[in-house]
Amino acid sequence: MGNSESEAGGQTAVSAKETYVWYRKFMREYPSGLQTLHEFKTLLGLQGLNPKANQHVDQVYNTFDMNKDGFIDFLEFIAAINLVIRGKMEQKLKWYFKLYDADGNGSIDKKELLNIFMAVQALN
Repeated sequence: MGNSESEAGGQTAVSAKETYVWYRKFMREYPSGLQTLHEFKTLLGLQGLNPKANQHVDQVYNTFDMNKDGFIDFLEFIAAINLVIRGKMEQKLKWYFKLYDADGNGSIDKKELLNIFMAVQALN
């Protein structure tokens, strides 16, 4: 208790100080407190992609939009940052599985696997 960092499932979570810095940056960039898909693509420099690559980026955005309201709020944003920066391999693999299980049925079928390969090829 009283520590600026906490342990979450054996991993060090983003500290309170880091969270505050991220919050200030997020609110400066997105005063509404919400990031749109267009803003997400702009942030990552991903405009003008071919349709397959664009679909992949949309899918990434949608996995970060946990409440499915069409926006990424700060809590969703910091969860994504925490996953990318501090997430354990198992957590990242679960996220990738969720990303590629497009229909959410708990398995990756042949069509979804083909989409993975096509998305990777389209991004290169």
